Amino acid sequence: DMELSIIIVSWNVKSLLRDCLNSLSRAIAAAPDLSTEVIVVDSASSDGSPDMVRQEFPWVRLIASEKNLGYAGGNNRGIDTARGRFFFLLNPDTVVHSDILHQLVDFMDRHPQSGAVGPQLLWPDGSIQSSRRRFPTLGSLFWESTLLGQWFPNNRYIRDYHCAGQTPDQPQLVDWVVGAAIFIRRDAWQQVGPIDEDYFMYFEETDWCRRAAEIGWLTYYLPGARLIHFEGKSSEQVIAARTIRFQRSKLRYTRKYFGATWTAVLRVFLWITFAIQWLEETVKWLLGHKRNLRKQRMVAYGQVLREL
Repeated sequence: DMELSIIIVSWNVKSLLRDCLNSLSRAIAAAPDLSTEVIVVDSASSDGSPDMVRQEFPWVRLIASEKNLGYAGGNNRGIDTARGRFFFLLNPDTVVHSDILHQLVDFMDRHPQSGAVGPQLLWPDGSIQSSRRRFPTLGSLFWESTLLGQWFPNNRYIRDYHCAGQTPDQPQLVDWVVGAAIFIRRDAWQQVGPIDEDYFMYFEETDWCRRAAEIGWLTYYLPGARLIHFEGKSSEQVIAARTIRFQRSKLRYTRKYFGATWTAVLRVFLWITFAIQWLEETVKWLLGHKRNLRKQRMVAYGQVLREL
């Protein structure tokens, strides 16, 4: 009999989590006809986040894990206890607009084949944040979020991957939406299955939406439903680990959908690009340019090279 379960997986972002929950409190109050529960899965935070949730938001159901479950594991754990007809997977570094819940529920009710829908993400200054995507192709795997993409940011692979040919102001069918805010129908979740926890972070929502599409569920982007997303406030605390997890997930996705040979080629390509970046930072360090920054990047790139 529950309409909506909102699941937030949090790690060491107490202030942002507080702002997120306050915005959800206002949104829930603006939709009194929607029975809603909020579940916070804390992944072993050390900044006092669990105590803050208990003391300031007693209406929130808290699951305090003793280890970092990652995006996939945390959301799976939350959904295991959720009772809603819909699941709203929400990052803690977000602030939702007050009308967002009705917008998403009404859209899903009008589109029964929609397995998932993503709201419009905004930067803190109000500008639109890219959140619509096509499924990765071999071209986008080599060009998007790599050194090639930095050198040639307007290449056709990246533009197609980010749906650059479609206006961000209209509802539209897409392949997948960024997992910072993804609204999922329970029926679709039960058919598709949980998020693949081998990803830990990154590409997990891509994989889930692809599995959903393979059995006939659709994914939409809904710009009328809006929220502010500060992006990466948990992962930026561990830059090297973030990069390693991203590349590890990219390789896993490539192996699953394009095979072992292309995975090996992509691994070599990524190693070469990070070796180039490590050499670049080393030269700048030797020249005395922002030595502390260069040293941090040399260490991070070195860790990525060892992982690859």
